[in-house]
Amino acid sequence: MPNATEILQADAAGFAAASAIWSAGGLVAFPTETVYGLGADARNDRAVARIFEAKGRPRFNPLIVHVETADAARRYVAWSDAAEILASAFWPGPLTLVLPLRADAGLSPLVTAELPTLAIRVPAHPVAQGLLAAFGGPVAAPSANPSGRISPTTAAHVLAGLSGRIEAVIDSGACAVGVESTIVGLAGQPSLLRPGGVPIEALEAALGGALAQHAAGDPLVAPGQMQSHYAPGAPVRLNAQERQAGELLLGFGAVEADLNLSPSGDLVEAAANLFGHLHALDARGAVAIAVSPIPEVGLGRAINDRLRRAAAPRDESLPG
Repeated sequence: MPNATEILQADAAGFAAASAIWSAGGLVAFPTETVYGLGADARNDRAVARIFEAKGRPRFNPLIVHVETADAARRYVAWSDAAEILASAFWPGPLTLVLPLRADAGLSPLVTAELPTLAIRVPAHPVAQGLLAAFGGPVAAPSANPSGRISPTTAAHVLAGLSGRIEAVIDSGACAVGVESTIVGLAGQPSLLRPGGVPIEALEAALGGALAQHAAGDPLVAPGQMQSHYAPGAPVRLNAQERQAGELLLGFGAVEADLNLSPSGDLVEAAANLFGHLHALDARGAVAIAVSPIPEVGLGRAINDRLRRAAAPRDESLPG
């Protein structure tokens, strides 16, 4: 375990240092357009095991592998016509595809949690792209936070949760999208496994048909599907029209609130602010957090998904 977590700059020297840490089996947090990820060499069993250790993440929860291009993704998964359509339309970007794992992929089985499929994406953030180019290999990277807690959208959020547990973090400011990638399963009928940074409406338009929906009781087949997740320290109450005694209000639209995701009701702005505002309210020592209603359209689906998981009863038998 490292004694201290180094802050690296988002430049060629920082990329080289991060690549060297990954090659040596270490952990480096880095920005993507969605949230900060906690990266390790996806081919190194010990390095991937350290991701689970640092986060306190259950081993049955699979990881997303990040690669530089769609051509690189084809080395690890069985490609399909639907994958080609979605990759052409949305990569690089906040979309993860779950596809059958190739027999010769050479990845640690811990990455897939022994499932026959792999979650893979091509991030759009220039720092993530620079890092992947410098490293030249697949990087397993869940969100860089203790398991089950609020996802990090700044390097400061990463350090607040993981300082001393990881070798380094590359600081490149706040993430633009602010919620994790949309996950689409393509091992069978195309299905929405997790709403995220690409709205379902855009995906269905590209595919020319409706996506099947992953139900709450279905088996866990992709990251981000645990019922209790993305949670602040304080309990969360949804669809609040006003504060109750002792609550801090996370607003949306024209409401008086302690913090407002978007006073103008802009869902893109709200998504970008979601985790940062939850971190800020948590830091104020909130006893409870109430959240204004969010429309269930576009990016509102992803925002509501994260809020429902943040508000869910917490299984204290699981880490984080």
